[in-house]
Amino acid sequence: MADMTVDELAARAGVTVRTLRFYAGKGLLPPPRLRGRTGLYGAEHLARLELIRELQALGLTLAAVEKHLEKIPFDTPPEDLALQRALLSPWAPEGTEELGRDELDQRAGRHLDDEALKKLAALGIVELSTGGVVRVLSPALLGVGAELSAMPLDTLIAAHEAVERHTTELAAELQRVFRDTVVRPYRERGRPPEERRRLLELTGKLKPLMIQSLVTSFQRSVDKAIRATVPRD
Repeated sequence: MADMTVDELAARAGVTVRTLRFYAGKGLLPPPRLRGRTGLYGAEHLARLELIRELQALGLTLAAVEKHLEKIPFDTPPEDLALQRALLSPWAPEGTEELGRDELDQRAGRHLDDEALKKLAALGIVELSTGGVVRVLSPALLGVGAELSAMPLDTLIAAHEAVERHTTELAAELQRVFRDTVVRPYRERGRPPEERRRLLELTGKLKPLMIQSLVTSFQRSVDKAIRATVPRD
């Protein structure tokens, strides 16, 4: 990648020059190379900015981002920063939306009264805002959530808490497995470039595979639980 001025780097990274200078002042970016009095930036600066954006997309505060980047030396190759970004990228890429009540009803395919919205909020699908605006946190679940809103609130809350509890534990365990069996050996072998490419490819394929595996395994487990409650005589 050719050297970039501060304006060119800001444009490539999708941030303002002011934000870029703020990050630099916080020590989140390595200093630029100087050509006369002009600071020049390269691929390592862009990769680091993209990593910062990924960390912020996960909901990390600036202080948490600083603490994470303290562990990453300035001379870390852009390819390694790209790998870290791939490992950190959210598994649910859908964004949130803010909708009026009429538009929300159209998207859900039915009228959602205040009680239905309260149930959707309990499921983590929407957030109730002021002024008749509803923030949809999970657009993909809005339709099925609207159907579930006919169930008792206590049932929905208990089911949601059970799913959150077990999926949180499962996610932590899967992360440990991936770290111990894939990432750690890669680092111990000195981060060879050919393995880096393979690891990036593996990371991209792992997410949809694990999501489908989780859905299939859960369906089988529910079937087993149902069969276990049926009398055998």
